[in-house]
Amino acid sequence: MKIYPQLKSAEGIAALLSSEDFTQVYRLADQIRRETVGDIVHLRAIIEFSNICKRQCVYCGLNRENKELGRFRMSREEILEAAAEAVSAGYRTIVLQSGEDDYFTAGRLADIIKSIKEMEVPSEERTVSPIHPAVTISCGERCEEDYRIWKQAGADRYLLKHETADPRIYDELHPCGTLQQRVKCLKILSRLGYETGSGFMVGLPGQTLRTLGEDLLLLKEIPCKMAGIGPFISNPKTPLADQPDGDPEMARRAVAVARILLPEANLPLTTSLSVLSDKEKRRISDNPFSFGANVVMKKVTPDKYKKAYEIYPAEFKKTEILQDRKELERLIKSYGRKPL
Repeated sequence: MKIYPQLKSAEGIAALLSSEDFTQVYRLADQIRRETVGDIVHLRAIIEFSNICKRQCVYCGLNRENKELGRFRMSREEILEAAAEAVSAGYRTIVLQSGEDDYFTAGRLADIIKSIKEMEVPSEERTVSPIHPAVTISCGERCEEDYRIWKQAGADRYLLKHETADPRIYDELHPCGTLQQRVKCLKILSRLGYETGSGFMVGLPGQTLRTLGEDLLLLKEIPCKMAGIGPFISNPKTPLADQPDGDPEMARRAVAVARILLPEANLPLTTSLSVLSDKEKRRISDNPFSFGANVVMKKVTPDKYKKAYEIYPAEFKKTEILQDRKELERLIKSYGRKPL
């Protein structure tokens, strides 16, 4: 197996990402994926339970300065109803995602986590004990005590993307925070025992291939056990409305390198990558899992809220949780993978 020694530095990663022919890197990433995490594609159900956010991230449609966005906050009962339907459909992970909404205190969210963890996933497997769903939280930067309370309540994973490892670019995109604080939170999460996830966007203004190299090395430094990497998609209701979308090909290359650097990590086929890939006239392969990804996220947010969770513009069909799950399973099997 060819392992690329240049992956030890940001400059080396940049040089590899700029390769004219990336075929061998894709093949290596897919081989490593097969040997470390196998052919299983993990399906995660996402509930976007609040689009209220106190932050001002200039690329995000949820930022507090966007006055055109209708705001919502799901009730405890609505969240648990959506989670129960997803678990009944066979999802083994519920992802609770929101803007940074202080209404959801540590105690309020802990109660919801505990209730979801008590649910049982139907299974044809003969097991001695029932299968309870894993819970992933993605609610932004919080204090260490909040993270600890949610871990004690049963949360398994936490996703907090760093978005860019360049402090200058980070400051320009986040007038309400610092890269240092974001990385501090990620390291706290890792220390508390979460399956810690971060990630970044490809195509941000001012970004270079060296920046992407730094992004990938930061994932390893934290260390991350999952990473969401996808192209930037501009939102017309943000200050970056005129910024061109990121390159899906470069995003795929970054995922492949992440697989080589983090062989056992969970790497999603991100929604943003799927959205832009569908618009491409040329694709690297008919198989969307050919570059190292092994996770698919599926929205199960109720229809009356789903459109309002607009980080970037996208079209979503009517939510039919069980039918959507079956269709995903069919597609994944058609690519020779095993949905779970």
